[in-house]
Formats: sequence, structure tokens, C-alpha cells
Amino acid sequence: MDVNKNSYTFMFAAVMVVVVAALLSFAATQLKPLQDRNVEMEKMQSILRSIEVEKTREEAAEVYNDYITSQLLLQNNEQIEGDAFNIDMAKEIRKPISERQAPLYVADKEGETFYIIPLRGTGLWGPIWGYISLQEDLSTIYGAVFDHQAETPGLGAEINTDALQNQFKGKEILGDDGNLVGIDVRKGDANEANEVDGISGGTITSDGVEAMIADNLQAYIPFLKEYTGNAGSTASADQTEEN
Repeated sequence: MDVNKNSYTFMFAAVMVVVVAALLSFAATQLKPLQDRNVEMEKMQSILRSIEVEKTREEAAEVYNDYITSQLLLQNNEQIEGDAFNIDMAKEIRKPISERQAPLYVADKEGETFYIIPLRGTGLWGPIWGYISLQEDLSTIYGAVFDHQAETPGLGAEINTDALQNQFKGKEILGDDGNLVGIDVRKGDANEANEVDGISGGTITSDGVEAMIADNLQAYIPFLKEYTGNAGSTASADQTEEN
């Protein structure tokens, strides 16, 4: 074959494209299980961080079941069958509230019970996500973990820092009437039970965190209200019995 002909050049380029595509496809196929495992371990790590259990990804995978005692899947205030851990929150938040499949993780840490809710929303430049853990009263936040895909470094990207996340500890998500009040991520002067100071220069991302919490929690409100109501009734009954 005459290597100086255009036909040779085109044929050589076509063969190289096919070979490179095949190699990339093979590499992606071989690496996917490792990538999926890394994502899974990172998720376990974040869930545990929401109850202030700090572990590396590898350590988180080893102790995850020591802390997480149940993984529930709720839909319209009913527990349904399904794999709560692998629910795609990006798809679920696009559904009407009544149709969402809402994962709920129940954790035990040093004899205390916590309820962990996954979150998914939108920041300035892309998706944001995280987890909040609630104390046994299902209203008081015990811990919060947030992360992002492409927020601006030094601004919106600060949602994954302790400076923001630590402010959520002790905040109330339910009012005295048992209805959702959410968390107000505001620009300074946060002094109410459901307020935190937002990110300086990251207003849109801060608003995204506030909206993410309010929207995601909607799918859990019937469960939270029913549980807290039952808990209150149980407490009253216990007091009456003691008297």
C-alpha cells in the first residue's frame, strides 16, 4: 500500500480511532467496579460523618453496620420494600412528593438513636447534596454534612466546611405545631432556633442549601409528625402510669 496516498491516511486514522476506543472501553469496564466501590464507601463515610463518626473511606466501610442499624425506604408515609442505600436521589427529587422513595437511615451511637436523611439539590453551578441527622425527637439536628460538584472555590464551595456545617447542630426543623419550619440560611444575624449564617459571597449556593433541606424534608414530614405524636403520647402515658 502506498503510504503517501490519502486513502492510507484515512484508513490509518480509522484504525487508530477503533483501537483507542476499544482500549478506553476496556479500561472503563475494568475500572467501573472499583469506581462504584469508592462511591459507595464515600457515601458510607458521609452518612457516618453526619453523626460525628469520623472515619476514612476504608474504615467507614468496615464499621458502617456497627452504627447503622436500619435502612428504611418510605413513600407517602408508608414503609416500602426496596434498597434504600442505592436510591438515586437525583431522580427522586424530580418526582411529586407523594411519589418519592425516601431513604431513612437509623443509627445507634453509644446507646443513642439518630435518624439520618439524605439531601439533594442545586447550587449555583451544579448539584449539591448531603445528609442531616436528627436526634430521637426527630426535630433537633444532631449533625449535617454537605458537598457539591462544581461550586466556586472560596465561595459556594464552602458548604462542605465545618464553618457552615457546625451551625446546623441543635437547630430545630419542626415548629411547636409539628409542622416543618426548615432552616433559614440567611446573610448574617442568625439568632433564631432555625437560622444559620450563610456563606459570605455564596448567596445562591446558600439559598440552594436552604431550598434543598426544605424540599427534601417534605417527603418525611408525615413520618416525623406521626412519630413525634406517638412519642409524645407514649411519654404522657408513662407519666400517667407513674402518677
